[in-house]
Amino acid sequence: MGKKEDPENYRPVSLTSIPGKVMERLVLDVISKHLKEQEVIGSGQHGFTKGKSCLTNFIAFYDVITGWLDERRAGNVIYLDFSKAFDAVSHNILIRKLRKRGLDEGAVKWTESWLCDRTQRVVINGTGSSWRPVTSGCPPGVNTWPSPVQHIHQ
Repeated sequence: MGKKEDPENYRPVSLTSIPGKVMERLVLDVISKHLKEQEVIGSGQHGFTKGKSCLTNFIAFYDVITGWLDERRAGNVIYLDFSKAFDAVSHNILIRKLRKRGLDEGAVKWTESWLCDRTQRVVINGTGSSWRPVTSGCPPGVNTWPSPVQHIHQ
């Protein structure tokens, strides 16, 4: 862990401006529309999907398992929780996936500009850590976008 007085032991929090949040919403709308029209995300995706949640995922899972039990079938289950998944999303991989899925190049370039070439640091009581490049993760607000770590049909 380390000393609580040492800024190097803390994770920075990005602050986003109001105009930035407005642009995020506009780009989110473009990306969401494209993903829906192209049927990129399967119906089984619950996380980061409008109208779906962990609860709807659990209900769907429960329905399948109880059906199997009624039929006297066995099943194996593996559930993964990608804790802090957005912290690990590589900007380069995300941009590559957006292009591969045929997203409008203007939206891809805006997203690339928004995410890439960022630096961050932590300041505690006037003492700052060194500036470090940010090559993964998403600024606040972007985590309402469809998840780049979710299953996308090939």
